[in-house]
Amino acid sequence: MARALIAVTDFGVEEAELVDPLNALKTAGIDVTVASNSGESIQTVTGDKNWASTVSADSKLADANASDYDLLVIPGGTVNADTLRIDDDARRLVKEFAAAGKPIGAICHGPWVLIDAGVAKGKTLTSYISIRPDLENAGATWVDKELFRCPGNGWVLLTSRNPDDLPVFTKALVDEIS
Repeated sequence: MARALIAVTDFGVEEAELVDPLNALKTAGIDVTVASNSGESIQTVTGDKNWASTVSADSKLADANASDYDLLVIPGGTVNADTLRIDDDARRLVKEFAAAGKPIGAICHGPWVLIDAGVAKGKTLTSYISIRPDLENAGATWVDKELFRCPGNGWVLLTSRNPDDLPVFTKALVDEIS
């Protein structure tokens, strides 16, 4: 059975960007672990400012290893992504997945962590428009598409722009490891 890891912080994750991939992967028969920086429940938001549901974490980011999974998913939410990008364990996991040639999916502000993990250079990707300059300054090529699959640098990166792109993003995540 394929295994996926969703990496988040415990506050500020855009609700649909966590819940939709989680449900799509589980529905496809994929074993999913949600890991937060604290290992505690995740307070999600909508539109970065309205409190939404609370999602249980299965483990801490510190306890996760790329060798145990087939796919890494990085949801957005501005606060989540900004906190995740400076988290040592989140950066370690991104580096481990890329080094092992395992796919990573990131949506909205999620690709920010790729910069801080040092794996954005040479990749072509999309994201929320506001982080485009950061990604380009880090050596990535930015495109405006609902989904972009980049196999460059020896690992697959699946990216989407925002919650409107979730149907195609979640399908791509499932297809990548099914």
